[in-house]
Amino acid sequence: MNKKPFNRKPKSSSPGEMDLKEERVVHINRVAKVVKGGRRFSFNAIVVVGDGQGRVGIGLGKANEVPDAIAKAKEDAKKNMIFVPLINGTLPHEVRAKYGAGKVFLKPASKGTGIIAGAAVRAVVESLGVTDILTKCQGSSNPHNVVKATMKALEELSNAREMGSRRGLTAMEVFQK
Repeated sequence: MNKKPFNRKPKSSSPGEMDLKEERVVHINRVAKVVKGGRRFSFNAIVVVGDGQGRVGIGLGKANEVPDAIAKAKEDAKKNMIFVPLINGTLPHEVRAKYGAGKVFLKPASKGTGIIAGAAVRAVVESLGVTDILTKCQGSSNPHNVVKATMKALEELSNAREMGSRRGLTAMEVFQK
């Protein structure tokens, strides 16, 4: 039985319908393949897209030219968008996640704190629309693993209404127990 996570929103009928305000290239990597005549270079790119209001997605694109890799990554990111519950420009609760050797810790912050994050995590949370957050990256600093760990952490977030529905309670009863 396929159970969808609570924070997934249904995909729109076409990617063009979404109003994406943020598009950030997190990392471009040049890779070389050794062939008979020498080295053949290609590129891969990690791109983060978001609407600044709780929707964000990441994508990886590979091509022989940088612009093509970025375009492929952007399309992949649009297909992999998720909805994240936000409260007053920050997260509802602390969350940790690990992907590969990259570990990420995201903590809500009070108004006026700003975004305290490294480059890879910053790209994701700014595209999401977060204005105040504290983060810590441990283990690998590889942008691929850090971005994927950040997305994994954001997928694990839930708001009071979702938590209450899982427990059979109202949102207010969740806070009282």
